[in-house]
Amino acid sequence: METWLIVVIVIAVVVVLALIGLVMAKRGRAGGERKREQAREHLHEAQLRGTRADKEQALAEEQAARARRERAEVEERAAQAEREAEERAGRAHEDRSAAQELRAKAESLDPRLQHGDTAPVRRQDAVAAEEPVRRDDTGESGTIRR
Repeated sequence: METWLIVVIVIAVVVVLALIGLVMAKRGRAGGERKREQAREHLHEAQLRGTRADKEQALAEEQAARARRERAEVEERAAQAEREAEERAGRAHEDRSAAQELRAKAESLDPRLQHGDTAPVRRQDAVAAEEPVRRDDTGESGTIRR
């Protein structure tokens, strides 16, 4: 083979290799640009999600604080109701004790009185009065005792 032909083939191979190198470099730059754009999109999405997460976290903490505050208020009202119930039960116990003492005094003063007999006995009440009463439309009458 002639030398000039070998030189032309070598130059052609070098040119082809240079073209392949340029194409690969251009493709690499385009791929790099695509990757940079993708990275920017990921960073933007991460920023949006981070902001949303911070907002949700703040709302969750606020809701938890509100729930704790409401629970404390409910517990305070329950404690107050329990104190009032205990006071009322104490007053009822005192009233019951006083009533029992008064019954004992009444029995010692007049043993003939019954526990249910709290009204003073009057002479008129001791005499039973009868009076006719109309019971229904048939004209029958009866008597009632007072």
